[in-house]
Amino acid sequence: MKITNQVVKNIITRVIQSQDYRIEIVNLLNAEFLQFSIDFFKRIVDAKMSAKTIDMEWYKQNFLAENLPSNDIIIHSGLNKKTISNMYGSARKSIVIEASNEHFDTLYNSICHLVENEQEKVDLTLTIKFQGVSVDLSISESLIVINTLAVKRAELRGGLWSTAGKRVEKYLVLTLCHLFQIPSEYYDSSNFVKDREKNVDREVDFYFIKENKKYLCEVKLMGKGNPESADAIFARNTNIFIADTLSEQNKNQCNQLGIYWITLREPNGYLKFEQILRDLSIPYTKYKGYLQDDLNKILDLLLD
Repeated sequence: MKITNQVVKNIITRVIQSQDYRIEIVNLLNAEFLQFSIDFFKRIVDAKMSAKTIDMEWYKQNFLAENLPSNDIIIHSGLNKKTISNMYGSARKSIVIEASNEHFDTLYNSICHLVENEQEKVDLTLTIKFQGVSVDLSISESLIVINTLAVKRAELRGGLWSTAGKRVEKYLVLTLCHLFQIPSEYYDSSNFVKDREKNVDREVDFYFIKENKKYLCEVKLMGKGNPESADAIFARNTNIFIADTLSEQNKNQCNQLGIYWITLREPNGYLKFEQILRDLSIPYTKYKGYLQDDLNKILDLLLD
């Protein structure tokens, strides 16, 4: 799942300008999901034309076939890869096939039981038309399709948010460095990888350097409902914490532990970076430019 450079630019521009960046991810999610839905419906129409009903065996032959990619089999069965890995300790294709078929059997039986109990109360027909061809799906067939689409959207959502964070974090700090014209010898982004020399193998975000001392800087584009993202910071000897938002409790924790923090959602929150640089005696130039214009130039330089 690819986050384009333009989306990264848009997210960073919004975050530094104290705007909500989530609309960028939501728009991308919608585009990805709608394209999957159209492609899935096309496959349903193609398969339905050669069969009278989407029963369990028909669906397995067309959507759980062993020659399909593992990710497709997982989604079509109503599961996700992480669930299979947690349940079976592996996501090898042989395990994927076994787990997916077993789960789909259970799902299909649940649907049949539900339809049998509710058939006098609810009637549902899903009609799909494509290039002049029209097929009708019964209530059980429709529920299978709806469940698959729901699982796929959940998978896309989790993947996009995770990927966006990883793609944005490094360039967000680099953009701040360029805004304040910090000489390149005073920061290090080359270690934006797993640091295998540490006792605990975790991802390192960014370092600022002053007289051979390194200050670890980490970024979390967390929301109000995700405080556990900050908890990890407190256990990693972080020196500088850059976030979209932070609760008052998180701010107090940072203050007690001597961690510098920035909340970019606050009006002109990025300007607090200057105070941190001054406290750490890291050379910089006071920012007095036109933010939108400068962000466009910097991000074009970093990402093109």
